Amino acid sequence: MAKRRQLEAPTREQLKEIEDGFARETRLDPFGISVPIATVAAEAAALAPLQSTEERTEAARNRKDAERFREAEARGMIARDVALSEIVTDQMMRDRMALDPEEMAELKSSILSHGLRLPIELYELAVPEGGKLYGLISGYRRLTAIKTLLGETGRGEYTTIRALIRKPEGAAAAFVAMVEENEIRAGLSQYERGRVAVVASDNGAFETVEEAIEQLFSSGSKAKRSKLRSFAQIHEELGDLLIYPQVLTERQGLRLAGALRAGMTDELRRVLATGQPSDGDAEWALLEPVVQRGEDAPRDTSRGGRPRRVAAPSPSQKVKYLSDGVRLRLDHDVQGHLIRIEGMPLDDEVLEAIMQAVEIALMKGT
Repeated sequence: MAKRRQLEAPTREQLKEIEDGFARETRLDPFGISVPIATVAAEAAALAPLQSTEERTEAARNRKDAERFREAEARGMIARDVALSEIVTDQMMRDRMALDPEEMAELKSSILSHGLRLPIELYELAVPEGGKLYGLISGYRRLTAIKTLLGETGRGEYTTIRALIRKPEGAAAAFVAMVEENEIRAGLSQYERGRVAVVASDNGAFETVEEAIEQLFSSGSKAKRSKLRSFAQIHEELGDLLIYPQVLTERQGLRLAGALRAGMTDELRRVLATGQPSDGDAEWALLEPVVQRGEDAPRDTSRGGRPRRVAAPSPSQKVKYLSDGVRLRLDHDVQGHLIRIEGMPLDDEVLEAIMQAVEIALMKGT
């Protein structure tokens, strides 16, 4: 077994030899500059201001607060003043409820007296346009009240509004909350639900429209989410031309989406661009003939899915397709002959002209 070596303290002569060696290693260079790390550290310490324990504690607290602020700001939890001119108010489809004048008057009075107590929620637009940087998630009534006050008073304080800015990673939860609120309070139309999903996806809250529908309407059935995909497609392909999309019934929307999938998009866009419907019924009257042609067309079996059952046309029924999507459907029943005009709204003057033409034709035939 090896013996342990006993440690001995250096003698005075050995200590002096160590000090002399250290002095030789740290002597001035030919240019008179001393560079040992000990000298640098000493100079830095001499230049640093002396801080008390309280000052060091306060500095540490400030650093921590700054970190928390940056984290909260990144999560969209810090309210800031945003110019009204930077907000797109119609980017999201609202629930289309009429604003109650009495409630709006109360809200404006409260803001005049106490200011805006609750900030609105915005999200950053993926592609800003014309100086517009943000879309609205929640706070439509508050934003409307501030805009109205600006118009009524002209006061500079109403040119901006306090808002929480949701980044894409935080916008998803905000969109979910907005949908849940509107579903409970008013109920969104099928088209509005599909549009919410498209807007949320386009602005980075969700990677795809499919994912947006799955998360925004997770409580709905699989069949319901499937229908919403059809309405989302309608918004993507026709939303810029539709005037009354929110009044589309579920059946109409599904038929319209079927026509889009059948390749009728260009024709549908043409009739929407050239027509001037006065209401939802008139707009559907423009679309239905094109939708019907899409339904009557042979189905592309390469797309898969169940074969579609098409009702056999009545032997007595004749259909004539005119320009601009107008369709004349001729038929008869036990009471006589029928002429149905589809695909365009008709005013009294046009109807009178048609009646006169029919009258003249009948008189010639007798």
